[in-house]
Amino acid sequence: MKTLSLSMLYFFLFTSTVYADSADQRELLVESVQVLEEVQRSPDHKIPASLVARAKAIIVFPTMLKGGFIVAARYGSGVASLRNSKTGNWGPPAFLKTYGGSFGFQIGAEAVDLVLLVMTQRGINALLKTKFTLGADIGVTAGPVGRHAEAGTDVTFKGEIYSYSRSKGAFAGVSVKGAVINADTDANWGYYNRPLTPKDIMIDGRVKKYSESTRRFITGLGRIASNK
Repeated sequence: MKTLSLSMLYFFLFTSTVYADSADQRELLVESVQVLEEVQRSPDHKIPASLVARAKAIIVFPTMLKGGFIVAARYGSGVASLRNSKTGNWGPPAFLKTYGGSFGFQIGAEAVDLVLLVMTQRGINALLKTKFTLGADIGVTAGPVGRHAEAGTDVTFKGEIYSYSRSKGAFAGVSVKGAVINADTDANWGYYNRPLTPKDIMIDGRVKKYSESTRRFITGLGRIASNK
């Protein structure tokens, strides 16, 4: 009887933990789409539509926080989605986490949203690793903003990853060299109820059935990327 009671206790503790993690991930998906929608509503500060249209993958870290233990260091949880090269549709989310890097954010800012557009296959290869460093393993460039950015000389799609941040309502390209991005194993397991790597999710197609939160996330990305 005692053994049965302990088993039931462990079961409920485990399932409640999975539920909580899944709820956190669902909220992260909603926040990521909201960040992109809010950014793209401002013509003078939006990510150029031509860049979004050509992006092979997109990464969003909503509400990154400043760590108090290291000056200017940042940490946060985020999500990535890969665009299907044949259909143009976005794929299921892979959860990530990041830390480190001075980032060049506005002085005094406590929280920021970070958006990364992955433009090349080399960038995709880095994303599929369990860990990579921006500016070391893969090149990263502060992205151009606004409706007039299309005429900029750097918008020739030569950058591997373009980075953007928003802080206290302001939005601009930002340097994130030195930031380390890791696969968030716990978050992926919490959301999909099994251990999956970014490669499992985005390349190998091991996510066969999409949850409602995944479908809404994919639909939101598609709407934003098509500028609708």
